[in-house]
Amino acid sequence: MVTIRASLLLRTVVTGASFLAIAATPALAREAPPEADPAPATDSGKGLGDIVVTALRRNDSSKNVPVAVTAIGGEKLDVLNSSGLDIRFLSSRVPSLQIESSFGRTFPRFYIRGLGNTDFDPNAAQPVSVVYDDVALENPMLKSFPAFDLAAVEVLRGPQGTLFGRNTPAGVVKLDSARPGQTWNGYASASWATYDTVNAEAAIGGPLGGGFAFRASGLLQYRDDWVSNDAVTKGADARLEGYRDVAGRFQLAYASGDFNALLSAHVRDLSGTPRVFRAGLFQKGSNDFSAGFDPARVSIDGYTSQSLTQWGINLHLDYHLAGLGTLYSVTGYEKAKVESTGDIDGGSNYVFPALGLNNALFPSNTGGLTRPEEFSQELRFASDPFGGFRFQAGAYYFHQTLQYHEYNYVYPPTGSRAADNNQDIFHDNRNENWGVFASLEFKPVEALTLRAGGRYSHDDKHDKVSGYSPSLSASIPSLPGGIISPVLEAKAGGGDFTWDASATYAVSPQLNIYARAATGYLGPAIQDRVTFGSRQTTARKETTISGEVGIKGGLADHTLNFAIDGYYWRTKDLQLTAVGGGTNSAHLLNADHAVGYGVEAEFEARPVPQLTLTASASYNFTEIRDPNISVGKCGSACTLVDPLNGAGGVIIDGNPLPQAPRYVANVTARYGIPVSPTAELYVYTDWAYRSEINYFLYDALEFRGRSLLEGGLKVGVKTTTGWDLGLFARNITNQIRSISAIDFNNLTGMINEPRIVGAQAKFSF
Repeated sequence: MVTIRASLLLRTVVTGASFLAIAATPALAREAPPEADPAPATDSGKGLGDIVVTALRRNDSSKNVPVAVTAIGGEKLDVLNSSGLDIRFLSSRVPSLQIESSFGRTFPRFYIRGLGNTDFDPNAAQPVSVVYDDVALENPMLKSFPAFDLAAVEVLRGPQGTLFGRNTPAGVVKLDSARPGQTWNGYASASWATYDTVNAEAAIGGPLGGGFAFRASGLLQYRDDWVSNDAVTKGADARLEGYRDVAGRFQLAYASGDFNALLSAHVRDLSGTPRVFRAGLFQKGSNDFSAGFDPARVSIDGYTSQSLTQWGINLHLDYHLAGLGTLYSVTGYEKAKVESTGDIDGGSNYVFPALGLNNALFPSNTGGLTRPEEFSQELRFASDPFGGFRFQAGAYYFHQTLQYHEYNYVYPPTGSRAADNNQDIFHDNRNENWGVFASLEFKPVEALTLRAGGRYSHDDKHDKVSGYSPSLSASIPSLPGGIISPVLEAKAGGGDFTWDASATYAVSPQLNIYARAATGYLGPAIQDRVTFGSRQTTARKETTISGEVGIKGGLADHTLNFAIDGYYWRTKDLQLTAVGGGTNSAHLLNADHAVGYGVEAEFEARPVPQLTLTASASYNFTEIRDPNISVGKCGSACTLVDPLNGAGGVIIDGNPLPQAPRYVANVTARYGIPVSPTAELYVYTDWAYRSEINYFLYDALEFRGRSLLEGGLKVGVKTTTGWDLGLFARNITNQIRSISAIDFNNLTGMINEPRIVGAQAKFSF
């Protein structure tokens, strides 16, 4: 490990030194990074501002970008994130986006246009990339870093393989921090709500002189344990579902002529309880909750704990070469340590059949200690326009080490975790990726813009498993006593060329139409869950081809913006993780292919200066197409809808993808009333809807998540002196739905957030 860290440090130093040497020549101009709290462009305060996005790695008006992209920032981002929820607050807030987790705040899983991965192991590969401050975060646990002090969040839908790399066949969730600027500014915000929920943020930044500027920001999120545990055992906690999440970021910027540097460091510390699993949540034969269900009560008898420490540093350098373009360097390093232990069966009473609240077939209490570590380096050159041409080209390198330790507890617990742990499995993963890319833009006439690009990416993965597991001796005779010796090894590697091509035509200054074709690539994968007697499995690379057409524009008076698109994708060798089943395994397999198609629409309107409306919706169809593929059936007493093959496997040909609702929609409305020359009274409401979902690859009556509608409301007063005081509510109808499930033991499920009501005060300057 010391050698690896020294190597990573050496790479960072060499890269930075090389770039500084390049930057020693004079230049004339640069592409300025966004500063904190940019003022929106409006028509004398009466119209809507131009939506600026970075989907093409440049600042562009959204209507000129041939990508289905949604940007959220400013007051809307603040309102949606007011209740102390983690990154999952974005789910259903833009078309085709879903986010869920069976680990609580430490392991979000993203789905765009139906493509995602339900795998719960730390080495899971996801087809949605999270790019935080231009650094792609690979490990799912690193993707959970909190969203605070942000300039904007962008969701790019569809393959983004050219400019953002592999593992983006579904799209990208891009978060950009507010950056240091040459004017003093900042804010402090605090709210208190139901269950003693605290959400506090603060940021300050400004010039330091000599070309330097800084920005420091921090976040505190806290919630009391609000779920009572009725079980009385030595291992169980009496109360659950609380957390304390603290994060901070410090940025130091330097500008001199055409050279810019930004050094950013961030840290996070989380402690709390993991996601609470609820045994017997579903009635047999339906997806209704069992009689006696109470969101504030459970009965679990195992150990529960969760903690996360994470830190990272990234260095951004850019230098403009006169008459040529700008050279960019982004160096990133991320590291985390995550511990999570949960009562997986979710109950305390063991009976057959395991039906009804708190009932399970057998106890299952597992945990893990995970240490992801990632280094990435990108060099990119973006040209100035010349003769109707612009281009970008670059190279990318990524190195990951991922070590994690899985353990299992015996029942009944004695109160000593060390004594009760009867299984130790150690995993050592290595993942290396490199890529080269180029993208060209050409305007043959003023109204037409043509774009095309390509990227070659190559992955090498190596996985080792060692340790001790009693369950292994029954399934692998060569491992007497369950001792893994020699070490189990698996390798996967390969590469792919991805490309995109698009055309944008300006029908008028206010209206553009576009067409885009693109491919995406998810690297070959290794699944190394061996805790229930299984061995490592691998999956071939997954490739996606997608077509999209759309129209973007607005009215000349800036009172309406809109974007509408239709798309189709086909994924070959779709990587699927068969999760759960009677053996609680997680193994990889490739389906021949899957298809998806749909329509997405977004509208923003300001019919009068006091009223702002937004609405978006999507229709998303997905289908697995492979007559020869099957997965294990549930170990619980679920009611299967799909047929079985001769070997007892569930045939999933024709099924939709899991966590892929057919419909997603949301609306917001803000109305402001001036109450004095310096104050405004406003009302802000938002509503998000997603239709029914399947939790697993197979279809069972109990494991269909019912449709979910969540609403929010905020009433406040804003002043020209920087104050914003308000009352808010999230999930105001208190609609409780299951969002995921566990199928190997009983009819266990997890639920969404309850209603949260509170007050918030914010001061900005």
